[in-house]
Formats: sequence, C-alpha cells, structure tokens
Amino acid sequence: MILFPHCKINLGLHITARREDGYHEIETLFYPVRGLCDAVEILPGSTNGGIDFSSTGLAVDCPEEKNLCVRAAKILRDAFPEPFAAAGGVRIHLHKTIPFGAGLGGGSADATAVLVGLNEVLALGLTVEELVPFAARLGSDTVFFLYDRPMLGAGRGERLEPFPGLDLAGWRLLLVKPPVGVSTAEAYSLITPRMPEAALDEILRRPVEAWRGRLVNDFEEPLFRRLPVLGEIRAELYRRGAVYAALSGSGSTLFGLFPAGCEVLVEGWPADYFVRAETL
Repeated sequence: MILFPHCKINLGLHITARREDGYHEIETLFYPVRGLCDAVEILPGSTNGGIDFSSTGLAVDCPEEKNLCVRAAKILRDAFPEPFAAAGGVRIHLHKTIPFGAGLGGGSADATAVLVGLNEVLALGLTVEELVPFAARLGSDTVFFLYDRPMLGAGRGERLEPFPGLDLAGWRLLLVKPPVGVSTAEAYSLITPRMPEAALDEILRRPVEAWRGRLVNDFEEPLFRRLPVLGEIRAELYRRGAVYAALSGSGSTLFGLFPAGCEVLVEGWPADYFVRAETL
C-alpha cells in the first residue's frame, strides 16, 4: 500500500494559556495543502518480524526510533500484537518531500498515514474515531490529518471542529522556507500566552482581503525578532501581490495567498530557499 500524506498551513494561531502538563492551549485553523506531499509505502513482512524502516528524499533528521512513522507503527503493534505478528511484521518506506521544521506538519502527516495504512494492511477495521486516540499520542496536529478538511483546532490542537464556512478553492498559494528550521520547543519558549482580541472563527468569516492585520499567528512577533529573514519574506510576499501572508504553525515557512488566476512569481528567491506554488 502506498499513501501520499500532504501538508497543511495554519490560518491564525493563538497561544492562549500554558497548561499544567507543560503543553499550551491553542486556537488555530488547520487547512490542507494537498499538492505538496510525501509518499509512504507499507508492506507486510519484515526481516525479523518487527518494523523495518527506510527513507529517501530529504534526509530524516532524527534517530530511527524517534521517527514519527516508526513511533506510529509501534503504537499499533503494541495495541494489536496478534495481527502484527500474523503479518510477520511490517516494512515502511518514507520518501520525504515536505521540509522539516517548516510548520507544515509533514512529520505528523506521515505518522497519520502509517496509522491509516496499517489499519488497512493489518485488517484492523478501526474507524477514524477509533484511530483518534492513537494519533493524539503522536503530536498536536496528527489528529487533523485523519479528517483531512478545514478544522478549527483547540486544546493542544487535538480538539477539532469542522469549519465548513471556509473555502479557499481556486486561491493560489506560495510557500517559501529559508534554509533555517525552528523547533517547536524553541518557538514555544519565546511565547507569552494571552487571550486574543477577537475569536479566530469571527476573523475567518471575514473575506480573505480583510485578514491582513487581523488574522495573527502569535509566533510571528518573537520569531521575526529571532530570525529577521522571516519577516523579510512576509514583506516580500506582500510586495509580490499576496492578499494575505503569514507564518505557518511554529516553523519557518511563510505562505502567501493570491487570488485565483493571479500569476504567482516563484522566481527571484535565493537558490537555497524552498519555494513551492500550489492551487488550493
């Protein structure tokens, strides 16, 4: 089985409180970006009846045992040892295209794809709702990828509510990531939680043309001070005609939204930048 887990952007991101468990309460809108994706192949049978993992494409920058694909497989193996053993273990191959530390949720998307794929390969018969607790153990945005549609996220990001009123179909998207990454821990260390002036859903119900200055990612101000290049990229996106531009998640990718039919200029960025244009 081969799956193509895609990335996401965050439309607004409020950090409202620090929790007793060390996590933060957030408010955000997860929006799928289906054109930019990785590839995950899952096959039954392994060399020793365990989990064989390999990868190509962008280098995976963590030890294998900490890779989210491997962790996802271990979670289901521990929960369902008999089907896992009957399959003779599993082989997982990841071809990585979505950059790391980018705020695009690539690792979470890959992990969710492993959960979904193993559910099929091992014939577990789990529903989406039954997969949610397993996904929630892997990260704050993994649950979103089970639903794969615009969702308001609260709590750590795992409490989700559909947001059908938002449709960006036809809008052009330009993703720009400089050759720097931002760890989630580093980003949160710079944040002072606060309640927003306006609720996120109220802002998102306005036209996209009204988002600038209202739809805010709380990570932008501290990260722009730490990495001025991020603010420079956002300013350049606006110079190139973006109606709205922002940081995605807690990573180092900036995105710009351009009206349907608008020419999106991908040329002129430094050669070591990751630049990708998509149609939503």
